[in-house]
Amino acid sequence: MSHARFDRRVRTLVEVRGGPDDWEEAEQRFQAHGWPVRGFSPSGADPRGAGLEADPEARVYEVEVRLFGAAGNCERGAAARVRKVLRSAGLEAYVRLAEPVRRDREMFTQWRIVDATPRRSAPPHSWRRRLARLTARWGRHDVGGLVTGRPGEALRIARAHTPDAAATGVRPLDGRWRASTTYWPEEETERRLTRAAAWSLATAAALVFADGRTGAARWFWITAALLGAAGVVRAGARLVRSGRWYGVTAAVLLCAFLTALGLGLFDAQGRGLTGRQVLMSALVGGVVAGLWLLVRQWTWGEWAAWAVPLVVTLALSSFLAAGSVLHALYADGLSLTPGDIDVPALWQVLAAVKLLTLLSPVLVGPAWWGIARHHHHAYAMPGERLNVTLNVCVFLIMLGVATLLALDSARTAVDRTTAAAERGAEPPSYFGVEPEWTCVEPVVPVDRLSGEGPRLAPERPYLSFGVTGGTAVLWDRSTREPVKLRASQVRLVPAESATARCAAPGAT
Repeated sequence: MSHARFDRRVRTLVEVRGGPDDWEEAEQRFQAHGWPVRGFSPSGADPRGAGLEADPEARVYEVEVRLFGAAGNCERGAAARVRKVLRSAGLEAYVRLAEPVRRDREMFTQWRIVDATPRRSAPPHSWRRRLARLTARWGRHDVGGLVTGRPGEALRIARAHTPDAAATGVRPLDGRWRASTTYWPEEETERRLTRAAAWSLATAAALVFADGRTGAARWFWITAALLGAAGVVRAGARLVRSGRWYGVTAAVLLCAFLTALGLGLFDAQGRGLTGRQVLMSALVGGVVAGLWLLVRQWTWGEWAAWAVPLVVTLALSSFLAAGSVLHALYADGLSLTPGDIDVPALWQVLAAVKLLTLLSPVLVGPAWWGIARHHHHAYAMPGERLNVTLNVCVFLIMLGVATLLALDSARTAVDRTTAAAERGAEPPSYFGVEPEWTCVEPVVPVDRLSGEGPRLAPERPYLSFGVTGGTAVLWDRSTREPVKLRASQVRLVPAESATARCAAPGAT
């Protein structure tokens, strides 16, 4: 099925051997993929077969391959796609030449057609003419219609297609018409703007990392920032063909704005971004961009190869999140069971979101693959036999990283809780689990208490995780073990602190 959308066009000379039947099959394959055949010649004959040995069983086709991806190295990507298509058809074919078809668009100024009668009817050099010129710039004399071109030709086009040519004028909608500054073509301008923005972001990030550092680390990031600043100036100087200082000024201002934003100069409290936030922002941006580059050029076979594992991963993570895997890991770290802690539904949803965030490194592999495909890297070419193996390896590595992150999240929360308990401080909460210091007053003799864990000491507070299923779930900081008692046999009273003395009940 032919692709209606594409980024690049590449002219290729494809030699197909095997005779008329194979030639017909190759033509059908080209047509099926939406690649126009511009002509053909026998092998060894001009114009397309020149340079090859004459072979009556071979024909050289001129095929325009249309594909997604960056302009750099697109001829390599086109050759790989042609080889894959013809190899899948069992044909003996060779891509003898591949060269990009470069067609960029000049950035013409847009002009609005105006009624020139008010200006022409006013005396020269009078205030009425100056006022008419000013109101024309504000759009008061627009008559409708848009013209694109250079100043002289825009006026000629407008007058050639209006009944009253003498009363027709144009006014510019941008400043590209000025002769003092000339611009690159459209796509080239976009590429140069992207480079300037990338250097500005890199410089701002380096300054954020340098802020708060000392010693060698600070000088390392300062050096990186200086190199980035040089890149900003160089990229800015290349934004326009002439008037390079306009480009340099724009690039420097962008870099200064991003730096001030990162260092918190626009914040009333002076809170800027941290290095971790910069890295996470870069990671998220790269993953989103990579996934978009990958998805936009998928074929149905690649949808089956990539989309199915991703959907399975997300479904599995959602299933685990529904069972509150983070809460289960947290409970296990305190020698509790998932059923010992009661978590509100809202906090379970938030824990699910956290788990999906921790599993996000799984998407780094597909995102990188999308970037590699977009830039036509050799290992990411369609039809490469190592694709499946590399995909599986990267997926397993990223899944292992995500699992370690999930385990580390729960382990960190457990360590903070136990450390706070040993200090006698208020323990932190963890996605709706809020342990608090509690005095336990048995309503029956201590020897008759039913439950699990060490013997209850009513004179000192315990960490309480609430009552679940008729069981009071406690945690003893002296033994670092859980204590589970029947809720009907004890009364839980909030303690002021971990060092508070609980009142000895008469029931003891």
